[in-house]
Amino acid sequence: MVQAKNAEEYIARQRAAVASNPECGTSRYNLAVALLGLQQYDEAEKELLEAVYCSPSLAEAYVQLGGICLQRGDIDGCLQYNQTAVKTRAGFSEGWGNIGFVQLQNGDIDEAIRALKKAITYNSRFVQAYTTLANAYLMKGLVQESIEANLKALEIQPDFAIAHNNLALGYLEKGEFDKAVEHCDKAVELGYAVAPEILKEVDKHR
Repeated sequence: MVQAKNAEEYIARQRAAVASNPECGTSRYNLAVALLGLQQYDEAEKELLEAVYCSPSLAEAYVQLGGICLQRGDIDGCLQYNQTAVKTRAGFSEGWGNIGFVQLQNGDIDEAIRALKKAITYNSRFVQAYTTLANAYLMKGLVQESIEANLKALEIQPDFAIAHNNLALGYLEKGEFDKAVEHCDKAVELGYAVAPEILKEVDKHR
């Protein structure tokens, strides 16, 4: 309850900031992020659209709009907003990471790889971009590249469960079963829901 009360107080402050300066895109963006925290998507979307109207170069707002689209299952809308974000700010790694994620969902693996490499170029510690890139490599049959991208993610965040899960897959593909078992066990230990067929495959090699 305390947290909700704090959130409502914060929102009230942001509303006051918007009321005193309606042309300030940043105030509208801050209000929208707070509304998103309370899952008030429609009102957040309205504020984000106002934010980019006031401040067309606010790349973060386009990414948030893309997130709302994704939440609604509108993957094309998500892609368009993130493309606008990186047009607004070419080096915006989060936008490139999201583009890569969506392209991968769309089965456009080469475009996904291109976008994810850009995300990593602009932010060399972007863990999710490495693991999404690893998935793209695996889908393309580039097993070693996939393994290397996951290992890079673990250098940054050793307990990133998705990377351990991906490594279990990669090492199974390569026939390096001891490593597959090790990373599968680590993913499970970290609470990741490893697919039953992968667990079954790994268990054959214990």
